[in-house]
Amino acid sequence: MVTGSDSSILLEVIKQQNETIAALKNTIDQMSTDSKILREQIDYLTKKLFGKKSEKTSAISGQITLDAVAFGQFDEAEVEANIEEVEQIISKKKTRAGYSREKALSNLPEEDRVYSLSQEEQVCPTDGDELKYAGKKYLRTEVAYQPATMKLVHIYQENWECRTCRKEGRPYLTQAKTDPPLLQHSMASPSSVAWTMYQKYVNHIPLYRQEKDWKNLGMELSRSTLSNWIVKTSEEWLGAMVSKLHEKLLKQNHLHADESPIQVMKEEGRSNSTKSYMWVYTTGSRSSKPIRIFEYRTGRAGKNASDFLEGYSGYLHTDGFKGYGKVKNIKRCLCWSHVRRYFVDALPKDVKSPGSTLAQQGTLYCNKLFNIEEKLKDLPTEERRVERLKQEIPVLEAFWAWVNTNLEGVLQKSKIGQALQYAKNHQEGLMIFLDDGDCEISNNLAENSIRPFTVGRKNWLFAGSPAGADASAAVYTIVETAKANGLNPYKYLEYLLRHIPSIPNKQQKDMLDKMLPWNPQVQAACRTK
Repeated sequence: MVTGSDSSILLEVIKQQNETIAALKNTIDQMSTDSKILREQIDYLTKKLFGKKSEKTSAISGQITLDAVAFGQFDEAEVEANIEEVEQIISKKKTRAGYSREKALSNLPEEDRVYSLSQEEQVCPTDGDELKYAGKKYLRTEVAYQPATMKLVHIYQENWECRTCRKEGRPYLTQAKTDPPLLQHSMASPSSVAWTMYQKYVNHIPLYRQEKDWKNLGMELSRSTLSNWIVKTSEEWLGAMVSKLHEKLLKQNHLHADESPIQVMKEEGRSNSTKSYMWVYTTGSRSSKPIRIFEYRTGRAGKNASDFLEGYSGYLHTDGFKGYGKVKNIKRCLCWSHVRRYFVDALPKDVKSPGSTLAQQGTLYCNKLFNIEEKLKDLPTEERRVERLKQEIPVLEAFWAWVNTNLEGVLQKSKIGQALQYAKNHQEGLMIFLDDGDCEISNNLAENSIRPFTVGRKNWLFAGSPAGADASAAVYTIVETAKANGLNPYKYLEYLLRHIPSIPNKQQKDMLDKMLPWNPQVQAACRTK
């Protein structure tokens, strides 16, 4: 017979068992969730390590279409396809896209090399008659390489005297005007320093490898000497042009900004492994006077951007980094490429059903916006703004409704959860580009501008000192601004190093204006062929 006390004990045991079962069930659910996130992370890292580096996917190439109920215009590729045109293209012989031999060789000097018979050979071997010229036959065209050469230039200055003044005790000597030395007590010349900079910052050749090239050309120059050339000329001469470009940049209405890590040695109070940053600021894609300015800073604090952009009021294109929020009096335009990148990173592997996952659908929404942008890119400013409102607002409304619908039903820590949350958190900044026809939908311009720095960093690894990092920023500024204006970077570097040292201090402001990369005289002297 069960007593009351036994009954209460039994109920207590059952209660404890239920609580244990519930706790174990919660543990299993949590482990299942963690396992799912870990498997997704493993797939993501595997794709990053061994997969394609490009973000292009089947969703991006237009092979995936959303259900017509979600958004009826995503079948545009099928609707506008021209089968006859495709067949004509396929029937043609395939060649490398965009390649033309005539165009590739149009800027090279030419010479004819004619093989002829010697005087002794101009006799018929059969009957001994003298041979008569009967024309020449074209055989082939070759590209001949002429290695770089180097020479010592000894500088002399002529003195001219007035014999009459000499006899009468007046000043009588007149000296010819000469260019000042680029660096005092140095054999550095504008051409040699410009070439060193060009090799390192355009061709990404570290100084220790350049040291070997100089030796092969007949001169032994240590990498420390080459480094001193870059640092000293950047401090004394190129810095003035960077300041002038900064002044012009702040007068623009549309800017882009980005930043990337750099390792700098010998920073005061910091270990050599501490991460520093190279910042880049660019004019908008529609600017008639493109500028790219690099700035080295010891950290990623938003104050760096705020200090650099002090006095600027306009549109600033950036990624979602919160530090840019410290820049006041601007309209911050966020990047749709970053939104798209989150969805691309969330794409699962081995999904055979097109458009079946949220990541694919999110990617396709972004692609639709970029496809529209591609069609509108050449329109005048106001017309572009109006067409954006007409064509992109329906896509954006559908996208935000889709985000809000699916946000609650996904794991917040999963890749797709992070993608949806990122878009939701930055909705206001992602809509700013609709306000102005000169705004861009992405910050790709800044990312592409800083890419040469990231490529070079893989070769030279680090900056040897803060002064070296500042010098690198100055040279990258000149080089990338030159490229953006269609100039040959080497020619423009050499042009600046040849002319800036000759400018009197009182005339520097006006003279530097005449050396800006869009100046017609500079264009004529340094334009890429």
